[in-house]
Amino acid sequence: MPDASRAEKKIRVLIVDDHPVVRIGLRTTIDAEPDMQVVAEAGDGAAAIEAFLTHRPDITLMDLRLPGMSGPETITQIRNRRPDAAIIVITTYDADADVYRAVQAGARGYLLKGTFTEGMLEAIRHVHAGGRLFAREVAAATAEASARPTLTSREVGVLQLVAKGLSNKEIGAALFVSEDTIKTHLKHVFTKLGVGDRTEAALLAIQRGIITLV
Repeated sequence: MPDASRAEKKIRVLIVDDHPVVRIGLRTTIDAEPDMQVVAEAGDGAAAIEAFLTHRPDITLMDLRLPGMSGPETITQIRNRRPDAAIIVITTYDADADVYRAVQAGARGYLLKGTFTEGMLEAIRHVHAGGRLFAREVAAATAEASARPTLTSREVGVLQLVAKGLSNKEIGAALFVSEDTIKTHLKHVFTKLGVGDRTEAALLAIQRGIITLV
């Protein structure tokens, strides 16, 4: 009976990461703690939502870059169903836009994978106790990102095609608009990002996580 009582008090954790080796490492670390237990794992956003609804974990550790549905999208879907969901983003990426989207989606913690192992365990306990935990560089990036002009979905789409090497004419054809319209979109993008040409815009957008190369 005492053993069952202790088990009930453990922090129940869901791990979401598309790399099996990472999940194994996280599970091993977490299960070694007397006050924690991994109750489920998932490798993509859809599986994460299903696992969350099935197991109702106390804490969800979620990688930011997932196949299919992104980390921020998955967080939004989970919190639409359970607004009190406690989710900590874990990632190797610290791009400003990624940080901002995850925080806006409702993540209560955001840690770079370089903070493991003690930092992660501390974060789990802290967030489970009702706190929030964001690495210093993450907090700074979030503040900076929130202060910048936001690109529209169309502008992001144009930038994505620029990064793939398409000309203005080709982008216009792909989006069923005129070449002049694409030039106008890019002019707005240059102003918002503070850059002078297509190459700078694409590189900065990739660096900030506004677009990704796939």
